[in-house]
Amino acid sequence: TTAKNQFREDYSNYHVVNYDAETGEVLNQATCQGFSDNSAWARGQAWAIYGYTMAYRETHRQDFLDMAVHTADFWLNHPNLPEDGIPYWDFNAGQEDYVPDWNYDPEIFKVVPRDASAAAIVASAFLELSGYVTDGKKYSAAAAHILKSLSSPAYLAEPGTNCNFILMHSVGSIPHGEEIDVPLIYADYYYLEALDGKAPNGEEIRKDGGKTYYLYHTTSVYGNNLSLTYDEDYFPLTGFEQRDKNV
Repeated sequence: TTAKNQFREDYSNYHVVNYDAETGEVLNQATCQGFSDNSAWARGQAWAIYGYTMAYRETHRQDFLDMAVHTADFWLNHPNLPEDGIPYWDFNAGQEDYVPDWNYDPEIFKVVPRDASAAAIVASAFLELSGYVTDGKKYSAAAAHILKSLSSPAYLAEPGTNCNFILMHSVGSIPHGEEIDVPLIYADYYYLEALDGKAPNGEEIRKDGGKTYYLYHTTSVYGNNLSLTYDEDYFPLTGFEQRDKNV
């Protein structure tokens, strides 16, 4: 039912589908947190990719895997996806033929906000999806590209700043005027999930200020196994206790 009624021909999705409680008939397809009813809200698309990938993991149903691939390819092939892989909060925000039903003022959004939370969710999904398909390298490569961007100074907060969140520049709901260009706890969650054992030990991810930064697998950080970003002195940028480089 979801695949039939909540997705468009290009495999973007409607945020909300309202059904008749008695007949099951679709009453309308709309958005709540996206730009317009016919736009592609970035986090909604990320949830779709993540959800269908997880559904395949639990059921091994081919139709779920097919939907995961279709929704992922929509994301990767979208002409409005920025070079760094971190999406605008809505792929169609401010574009012609996309008319919002909320009080949108383009003067306020001359620079379209990015959504790091959507990027973190989809990075985790891409890494898992890459293990289920024969051409998985394109998804793992996309995930690595996103994680490198999220681990750069553009999105990764300095320890002790950003209200002690890890990632900057997420969006909750612009139509509601809430959580615009702020840290969000689920952005951090899915960022850490994507790093959880999925990044090679010692992978160089960036150079900045004369230092080289790496991803290293750690043990027992708050009781969990995580991979965290370290500088060349092996000091974790996220503020967890220092680990030996050979763990």
